[in-house]
Amino acid sequence: MNFKLYQMDVKSAFLNGFIQEEVFVEQPPGFEDFEKLDHFFKLHKALYGLKQALRAWYERLSKFLVEKGYVRGSIDTTLFIKRYLNELIIVQISMDDIVFGATNEVLYNNFAKEMQGEFEMSMMGELKYFLGLQIKHSKEGIFINQERYTQDMLKKFDMLKLKPISTPMSPSTKLDLDEKGKNVDQKLYRGMIGSVLNLIASRLDIQFNVYLCAKFQSQPKESHLTTIKIIFRYLLETQTLGIWYSRESILRLVRYSDADFASSKIDRKNTSGTCQFLGSMLVSWSSKK
Repeated sequence: MNFKLYQMDVKSAFLNGFIQEEVFVEQPPGFEDFEKLDHFFKLHKALYGLKQALRAWYERLSKFLVEKGYVRGSIDTTLFIKRYLNELIIVQISMDDIVFGATNEVLYNNFAKEMQGEFEMSMMGELKYFLGLQIKHSKEGIFINQERYTQDMLKKFDMLKLKPISTPMSPSTKLDLDEKGKNVDQKLYRGMIGSVLNLIASRLDIQFNVYLCAKFQSQPKESHLTTIKIIFRYLLETQTLGIWYSRESILRLVRYSDADFASSKIDRKNTSGTCQFLGSMLVSWSSKK
């Protein structure tokens, strides 16, 4: 639909939320009332670190958008849509970041004015980098990948000197607890798992392998560390891979699924995998035990 995606940031977003409950805080250093040192402050607005802060901010923002004629998504409640005749604008909320796109420049400008009139916003222009994802627009479509994040991760764990390989794991690999194996640094192993988990937002090809290695974080062995290093060596070879959304693709939904029954060497449970394509575009995927 020839959307252009834009991004805006809410300054001090959580301070825009009004809290319904009675919440009291101690007098913070530098702001004490020396005549009433035994008193507390009662909050009227949310503060960073407050459990209610995120919910309070979202409730205020969603109420504002609904009053302006936007319809909240029934499945993804952080997604808002507004239609005007044959035109369309879509808004996605993520904490204090807002991504939006429209079929008409007038809708884009109106949304920006409405938001800046109600909240203190900063426009960040066309969407290029968001939550670790690099977004590249072209006349042919949109490409999403995490090349910059991958490079930083490989450098962090000193993996740049390893020899690249073309597959993330052998099909015959069957990991178990390896109780007789040599223990490895648990902090290092968990750090590697946590870092590579962030990549599955754009890398379907490593999802199963990462989840398989993630099962052994409580007591990792040398065999488990070797397997996760193989994934890193594969990422060395495939840093530029990502997801391509073509404007020429037809809107036909196709779903693939598969399962290996009772294949786990630990508890004999099966692993199922699915992926959904809209035309040639991958839109959803999962790998579950």
